[in-house]
Amino acid sequence: MTSTSDIIKSNKDYTLTSWTAQGVWNPAVMDHAEGVYFWDTEGKRYIDWSSQLVNVNVGHSHPHVIKAIQDHVAKISYATPSYATEARGRLGQMLAEVTPGKLSKAFFTNGGTDAIENAIKMARLFTGKTKILTRYRSYHGATFGAATAGGDPRRHGHGPGISDIVRLPDPYAYRSPVYRGRTQEEGDAIMADMVEEIVQMEDPKSVAAILIEGYSGTSGIIQPTAIYWNRLRAICDRYNMLLIVDEVMSGFGRTGEWFGVDHYPNVQPDIMAIAKGVTSGYVPLGAAIVSEEIASYFNDHTLSMGLTYSSHPLAMAAGVANIEVYRSENLIENARDMGKVLRRGLMDLAEKHAVVGDIRGAGLHHVLELVKNRDTREPLSPWQGAFSEPMQIINKTLKEEGMATFVRWNLIFNCPPLVITDAQVKEGLDILDHALTKVDSFYEG
Repeated sequence: MTSTSDIIKSNKDYTLTSWTAQGVWNPAVMDHAEGVYFWDTEGKRYIDWSSQLVNVNVGHSHPHVIKAIQDHVAKISYATPSYATEARGRLGQMLAEVTPGKLSKAFFTNGGTDAIENAIKMARLFTGKTKILTRYRSYHGATFGAATAGGDPRRHGHGPGISDIVRLPDPYAYRSPVYRGRTQEEGDAIMADMVEEIVQMEDPKSVAAILIEGYSGTSGIIQPTAIYWNRLRAICDRYNMLLIVDEVMSGFGRTGEWFGVDHYPNVQPDIMAIAKGVTSGYVPLGAAIVSEEIASYFNDHTLSMGLTYSSHPLAMAAGVANIEVYRSENLIENARDMGKVLRRGLMDLAEKHAVVGDIRGAGLHHVLELVKNRDTREPLSPWQGAFSEPMQIINKTLKEEGMATFVRWNLIFNCPPLVITDAQVKEGLDILDHALTKVDSFYEG
């Protein structure tokens, strides 16, 4: 059996990893996983508090999904996208059933990044316009197009990216000066006014779409009220623009609804980008799902885009099996119920630890924002900066006590698999409690 040190050495010697200087990469070695847990090669168990990359929604090693993939690889391992398969048609139908409004046809991609890329292409082809409006605090992927569309600071240093991306201010009620002395609803109304003004200044005849996450993700789970969302839909209608909703992270039950935008029932997307939870990461898959009107347009106009692995048979089988699991095991409802348990526990932590400045989220999609002082709201670690000492302590403690999750800037993400139980939520909360206790002394209030 290969030793842990040899596995790490071969990974470091022959592969590159994401978002870090390679010399400081010191990974654990995942050996096996089941449900909400995974184990390293030393036998240590971790609770997967972020569902890996917020994608393993049905949990690790689900037998129904595994069997579906095994059965299909024995039947068809690959088919070029120009061929039809039973699983492809079935998954397309199932997605039309669970997605909101008049979304009706899916263009399958390899993941979320190229779902966004192709959604932008479709919007430009359909409208004949080019500008895409997106938020500064957003993340839409890491290729040139998707990274330009996102506002995440990791895009810096990549060059100019693609043209005609226009950024919008964020409805960040906890920090934006627009909200000072106002309710969130009042601030959201002003933010929506600003969006409309930007559309007017950019010339509505040149703006193809507004692109926004259905429920904000790694930028900080920053979410406006229905007032903002309803105004966005109205602005798109008024100026003949499309509304593209990025549900890559917030889709498939993550927020206690099938999709994040489902929290706003009057808002219907024209294009929706999905990935992650559609297969729970078992096989890479994404899709850009379009309305009946857009789908009809491409009946007579060439859909000038394509991918070698579009509609990959194993991904189709995994997608079908995942939706079957969501339905048969009532995972959307479980995310909603366990989300209430999670939120109550996080609120209790805020009562105990003054460094918790804000709690945001829905379902099993929550974030803790940590501060040095609740009155000034000075972050415990700077945005875009290196981890401060207290955040290093938190990150180290969580790992030592067997929790794997995102710790970014001054944020701790709480996004476990949808199969989590009440007892497992409390297990995770106990670990968070221990980590926060170690940084209580850094509070300056």
